[in-house]
Amino acid sequence: MAELPLLPEWQAADKEAVKKGDWVPGMLLLSEESQDQATVHEVEPPKPEEVVQAPVPPPVVPEEYLEAYFGERPTHFLVDPQGLLSDKDAKDRENFLSYHSGDSAIDLFVYLFDDHQEIPSEVREEEIVERHFSEGKPAVVVYYYLGAPEKADIYVSPLISDSVAAADQRRALASSVEEALEKPDKVAQFEAFSVQLAIRVYWMERAAGLVSEVETTPLVRPLVRTEKKAEKPSAMKARLEALTAEWGPSAGIMGAAIFMVAGGLAFARRQARYRFPVFDVPARMGGSHAAGIGAVISFGSTTQSPFSQRNEVPDYLGL
Repeated sequence: MAELPLLPEWQAADKEAVKKGDWVPGMLLLSEESQDQATVHEVEPPKPEEVVQAPVPPPVVPEEYLEAYFGERPTHFLVDPQGLLSDKDAKDRENFLSYHSGDSAIDLFVYLFDDHQEIPSEVREEEIVERHFSEGKPAVVVYYYLGAPEKADIYVSPLISDSVAAADQRRALASSVEEALEKPDKVAQFEAFSVQLAIRVYWMERAAGLVSEVETTPLVRPLVRTEKKAEKPSAMKARLEALTAEWGPSAGIMGAAIFMVAGGLAFARRQARYRFPVFDVPARMGGSHAAGIGAVISFGSTTQSPFSQRNEVPDYLGL
């Protein structure tokens, strides 16, 4: 164990000075002279890794993908040249958008970007839509950021923009974003966004006059009413018709009366009510009822009426 340094010892002269009041212990620490003679510690400069870096601007879409994104009108409804979705998820979304296009007067194209990406400043989205979607089937074009639905933008063909106000377009986008934000992961968000926007596109069709009032949205199909099959005539009714044809009106009247009587009897049988006799069960051990145990009343014969079986008999006689 290392030895501790020895404490300073009082000298005889120091003791005499303290007794006379010529010297106060510790006075040197409180004097200005001691502050001037204090040791100055130099502060080391921060290390490079400790220097706070300025925020890096989000990366733009790589130049190698710009032509695939914006070079021409897409041949697929899901534009994902970077492969941000898995093959299965991309196929599912493409099939949904293709189905929508087959049943809708407006195509829906989705350009897919990563959540931290930005479109280069030299790309003007409005000009891209006007250049590629002014002719042919009207279209709604969406720039969607996978994992950040709130960054999505919507653009429409000139034909639609003339009929659908910008405020209605923003409401359609906001409604789709709200649906997406309720989902837990980015793939489910994109799916919910696509479905909701496809529904909103239907109302754009109506506003643009591309669908008549009698047509319905393909995503909400009308109920198909099936014709009620003709009821098979009963045997009694068939015999009545044959009797009327053979014997004339008088036989028909008589047959109708018979038919009414038979119908009345059938109705009476359906409305019949049966009353079962009430038995007084004898007490057991002087008690009015048992502890949660009841008596079993059975009518053993199926050929006799309940009233004729009102007398209590042993079990072996009731079988």
